[in-house]
Amino acid sequence: MMRLPPYLQQFLFESGRLFRFSMRFFQELFRGRFETAAFFSQCYQIGNKSLPLAGITGFIMGLVLTMQLRPNMVRYGAESELPAMVGIAIVREIGPVITALIFAGKIGSSIGAELGSMSVTEQIDAMEVSGTNPFKYLVVTRTLAATLMLPVLVLLTDGISLYGSFLGVNVHASTSMRFFFKDVMDNLAFYDVVPAVLKTYFFGFAVGIVGCYKGYHATKGTESVGMAANSAVVVSSLLIFIIDLLVVQVSDVLNIIG
Repeated sequence: MMRLPPYLQQFLFESGRLFRFSMRFFQELFRGRFETAAFFSQCYQIGNKSLPLAGITGFIMGLVLTMQLRPNMVRYGAESELPAMVGIAIVREIGPVITALIFAGKIGSSIGAELGSMSVTEQIDAMEVSGTNPFKYLVVTRTLAATLMLPVLVLLTDGISLYGSFLGVNVHASTSMRFFFKDVMDNLAFYDVVPAVLKTYFFGFAVGIVGCYKGYHATKGTESVGMAANSAVVVSSLLIFIIDLLVVQVSDVLNIIG
């Protein structure tokens, strides 16, 4: 009987453990008392930590994208379509994916390192001994907060990015903000906005659950804390691209059917 390569065995083993970890999240979410105070604290911490970096990145992204696209748009006589093109690109794809990657780097690593340090110092074991449910208190609150906060961050980043695009347009022209945003909104359809927002919930869940999983199972000493933070970023970033690919395919199929 042919044996699977070790790296493939390890991949399947980790995938199975992550799936079981995710199923436990949904079980604990609806079981017992919900940690409301811890959840709102995590929402504030996660959103507050991510917004400055996401906002700066979004502003630069909108400004640079506009200035890079403008010469080609002028060449083909379509400069008036620049706000619409940039708006669709930011809202549908660039804004959600770039913000999610920043979120993975900032929050995924933070969750992995925090829970990893708690695991290797046996704080999680101490919580279990004291009668507290560490999974509900640590994992459920952080994963749910990440799932709900990322869509909010994406919407704010999209707005900041569009403002950067507005400034980019005004480098070579004079356009009022009202006219610019009206042009953007007139060219955005329901199909552009809804899938882009819905997939950010999946992005946030992936970042939260992977960060918690890597940190919760860090058991190889203090060096595993850094490994948990690093692997949380790598795995969650990969999952963001996979989820984005699947959502795009499903959206295209639904659009054709509709």
